[in-house]
Amino acid sequence: MATTSSDSKPDEPQTDGGTEGDRSMSRSDSGSGDDSLDGLSNHVPNHVPRCPLTPSLSPRKRTTSQSKTEPPLLRTSKRTIYTAGRPPWYNVTGTTFKEAFVIGLCGGSASGKTTVANKIIEALDVPWVVLLSMDSFYKVLNKEEQELAAKNEYNFDHPDAFDFELLVNILRKLKKGKSIKVPVYDFTTHSRRKEWKTVYGANVVIFEGILAFANKELLKLLDMKVFVDTDSDIRLIRRLKRDISQRGRDISGIIKQYNKFVKPAFEQYIEPTVQVADIVVPRGGENFVALDLIVQHVHSQLEKREITVRSALASAHQGQPLPKTLSVMESTPQVRGMHTIIRNRETNRDEFIFYSKRLMRLLIEHALSFLPLKSVSVETPQGSIYEGKRLCGNRITGVSILRAGETMEQALMAVCKDIRLGKILIQTNHDTGEPELHYLRLPKDISEDYVILMDSTVSTGAAALMAVRVLLDHDVAEDKIFLLSLLMAEMGVHSVAYAFPKVRIITTAVDKEVNDQFHIIPGIGNFGDRYFGTDAPSDWCESDEGMEF
Repeated sequence: MATTSSDSKPDEPQTDGGTEGDRSMSRSDSGSGDDSLDGLSNHVPNHVPRCPLTPSLSPRKRTTSQSKTEPPLLRTSKRTIYTAGRPPWYNVTGTTFKEAFVIGLCGGSASGKTTVANKIIEALDVPWVVLLSMDSFYKVLNKEEQELAAKNEYNFDHPDAFDFELLVNILRKLKKGKSIKVPVYDFTTHSRRKEWKTVYGANVVIFEGILAFANKELLKLLDMKVFVDTDSDIRLIRRLKRDISQRGRDISGIIKQYNKFVKPAFEQYIEPTVQVADIVVPRGGENFVALDLIVQHVHSQLEKREITVRSALASAHQGQPLPKTLSVMESTPQVRGMHTIIRNRETNRDEFIFYSKRLMRLLIEHALSFLPLKSVSVETPQGSIYEGKRLCGNRITGVSILRAGETMEQALMAVCKDIRLGKILIQTNHDTGEPELHYLRLPKDISEDYVILMDSTVSTGAAALMAVRVLLDHDVAEDKIFLLSLLMAEMGVHSVAYAFPKVRIITTAVDKEVNDQFHIIPGIGNFGDRYFGTDAPSDWCESDEGMEF
C-alpha cells in the first residue's frame, strides 16, 4: 500500500484528552481547497514497504487528527507528487463491496486512546484512514446546562451527554463508504460551530471515546474492539496537566469534577465494558506487543477485502447491444473531419489542441440538450409572449477526471455561466492494474446538482466507474450524472451502463476494440500526453482518462 505524506509538520505525540477533549477526525479529501493541480505530470510508485511498529518509530508526515483536511500529497519546489491511492471499494456492478474496517477504542479519560490510535495509524501504513472521536458528538448545552458546566457541575462523562443517534448514523454511513459531515464542537461555548467537517474515503476507521462501547447499536458497527487500560492515578495526573495547561482550569475545580463525575462514570459506565473488548491494552501507547497484534490483524482483514475490477470489466458484456443511455453525436462531415485530424499521429500539438477544443465545445452543447427543461413564458422587447424553456433544477456542476478530463473545463465554462467545478484524480496502480483514487475536490452541496462528469477517453471504464461511485457516495442522484467523453470504447460504455443504468453517457464516437494493454483501437493515443506535450516512456500505458502513469 502507499504511504501518505504532506508538507505539514509531523503530528506531535499526544496524551488522550478523554472527557470533553478537542479532537475530531482526520483524512478528508473531499472538501474544497486552493490546491493547484495544473501541470501535474510526475508521479511516484504506489507501493512502499510497510514499517513494523517499534518503540523507536518516528512520526510520519500524515494528517491523523485535529480536524485537519489535507490532500495526500508531497510538494517539492518543482512539482506536486500524489503518494496515496484508494483501491476500488465496489464491484463491477458499482455496488459497495467492502465496508470500511472499524476499530473501536474505549478507555477512561486520559487513558491514552488517542496516542494508541495515532500509533496504529502510523504502523498500519495504509492510505485513507479516518480517526473519529466521540468528543465531536457532545450534545449542545442549553443555558442552564452551560451555567452548570462553567461551575464544573455538568457531567460530561454520562451517556446522556452524547448524541448517540447522530453518532451511530454518521459512523454507519462512513462504514458504508459514504461521504459524511461531522459536527465541530466548541468546548469553550459548549456548542456546535456552524461549519461541519466533511470526511470521505475510509478504508479503516478508528473510533475512540470514553463511551465507545456503551451503546448497543454502536457496538454492531465495530469490527474490532480495543480497551485501553491505564492506572487511575496516571489518568488523574494526565487530566491535571491537560486541564491546567490547555484549558486554564484550577486544581480544585479539576479535582472536584474528577471525584464527582469522572471517577464514578468510569466505574459505572466505562470499566464494565471491558468485557466486550476483543483486546485489552495495558499501559496504552507503550504496549508495542499489543499494538503489533492489532496492526497485523487489520492488515489481514484488509487483504481479505481486496477486489479486482479492471480485469473483470475486460471480460464482461461481450457482444451486448449498446445501451439506450448512450448518445453518440451525429457523425457529420465536420465531426468526422475533426476526428481525422486528432486521430492522426502526424498532427502537430497546436492543431491537436485546436480541433480537440472545437470537438469538446460541440460535445458540451450536445450534452446540454439532455438536461431536463421546463416550459416558461417570457415577454419580448416588442411586448409579445415567447413560449420557451428553462433548466429544471438548481445548478450544473462540472467534475473533471484529472488530468486529461480537465481539458474539457474551458468548453464547459464557455457555454455554462458561473458553473462550479470539481476535480477527481484517478491513477492506475502498476502492480495491481487497478484504478486508485488519489484526490478529490468537490463543491459543497453537490448532491443537489446536475453533474457533468468529464473525461477525454474511456477504454475499459474503470476510472469512469470509480468517479461515478465517488459522486454517488456524495449523494448525487444517479440520473443527474452525465458522463462526457470525446472517445469511448464499447467495453467502457457497457461497463458504466451495466453498473449505473441511469447515468447518461455522451460521446462523439465509439470504437469497438480495446487491446490487451487497454488501449482503444483505432483510438486517439494518450490524449493527455498529446494535449499537454509531455512525452511518456514507451512502457507507460494509456489510461481510461488519458493520463500518464
